[in-house]
Amino acid sequence: MTLRLYDTATREVRDFEPLVPGRAGIYVCGPTVQGSPHVGHLRSFVAFDVLQRWLIRTGHHVTMIRNVTDIEDKVIAKAAEAGVPWWAWALQFEREFSEAFRAVGMLPADYEPRATGSIPEIVAMIELLVERGHAYEVNGSVYFDTASFPAYGALTNQGLGDMAPAADSPADAKRDPRDFALWKASKPGEPTSAVWASPWGLGRPGWHIECSAMARRYLGDEFDIHGGGLDLRFPHHENEQAQSRAAGYAFARLWLHSAWVTQSGAKMSKSLGNGLLVSEVLREHQPAALRLALAGVHYRSMLEYSDSTLTDATATWARLAGFVQRASERVGSHTHAEVAAAELPEPFVDAMNDDLSVPRALAHIHEAVRLGNAALTAGDDPAVASAVLSVRAMLDVLGLDPACEQWKGEAQASAALTALDSLVQADIEARAQARAAKDWQAADAIRDRLSAAGIVIEDSADGARWSLSTDD
Repeated sequence: MTLRLYDTATREVRDFEPLVPGRAGIYVCGPTVQGSPHVGHLRSFVAFDVLQRWLIRTGHHVTMIRNVTDIEDKVIAKAAEAGVPWWAWALQFEREFSEAFRAVGMLPADYEPRATGSIPEIVAMIELLVERGHAYEVNGSVYFDTASFPAYGALTNQGLGDMAPAADSPADAKRDPRDFALWKASKPGEPTSAVWASPWGLGRPGWHIECSAMARRYLGDEFDIHGGGLDLRFPHHENEQAQSRAAGYAFARLWLHSAWVTQSGAKMSKSLGNGLLVSEVLREHQPAALRLALAGVHYRSMLEYSDSTLTDATATWARLAGFVQRASERVGSHTHAEVAAAELPEPFVDAMNDDLSVPRALAHIHEAVRLGNAALTAGDDPAVASAVLSVRAMLDVLGLDPACEQWKGEAQASAALTALDSLVQADIEARAQARAAKDWQAADAIRDRLSAAGIVIEDSADGARWSLSTDD
């Protein structure tokens, strides 16, 4: 079965037919490094990491480009509020994003170009747009002339008259309020380190032009897939496509967009005050569980984040990791090369080729784990060996092989925690029975024994819960 992906531009599922057979060029809009990464940010990046892994697993040589927007109005404003140089502010959060990517097991991008490292390419593309009659200069700033490009709005299926004014510059500075900035002239009071020389004077690039210039630099005039979060479709991706094609480049052949993470139905974002910082989440939950929670819902479906999201993902991860550990102890562990070369079950392949249907793929993984556990119980070692290799190979595609170097220690800890939970729950039940019988001495003895072992019991209306003590 051929890989089929939902193309946002044509609004249909299409066969993936790479520009060069056996190769795939992907550009994913990376972070604007104005603040710390939250769970909503990671959703999109994990989704495209799964795509990258699947293309590699199916024999493609993948070139993955993920940019860093390190110069932008919000970066400058927030750095000024904090009283630090804009470049130091940007670098701090670029590093936080990189650490978050590593924590959830993402493959490294082939290139992660910064906007500030691409100024010559940006200026050259703006010059071309001016020369072709699609851009104009006003007082040192340059704007894309939306009326000059009849196909503007094609990506999001909008007419020019239906669009809101571009918010990246004052409406009265442009021929049309919907024209957007390609180059922004420097303003009084802005840091002198945040400007570059251009034919139109000192200034800095607009947000949209940087991605067009970097995509072309690293992937060429035409490339296979452009990806990003659903919120980037307009205006960012619409503007990217318009300016690139107005410059004479074919640009992206397929557009893929991942849906949001929501809380109580609202998009997770800093502006709503409901952003869960990755650093905070990972202080309480395993990185593999976070990755599983983000990847386990279809990339085009909204992920409703609640208190149970990571609790459920942690329990699922424990089951998967526990089976792999028990089976490997029984029949021996396979090498990564064996896992990467293992034949994948047809239902799993069909699910992944069907627009990366990870939920269906996971359903088949769970069935394989069930059969593997039955084989363990029956003492059927050949069936156990086959099952664990198959399970690891499928999980490897999702970046979740419990026995790989990234997750090996975490998987062992997860299995140990599952065993500990079983033992503690037995004591909690015995304590509940003692309390019901008003045997307070026995109930207190159980609680004291658990406390001495570093286990804290908390009583609530929903019953007793336990946690490991954080005291030194």
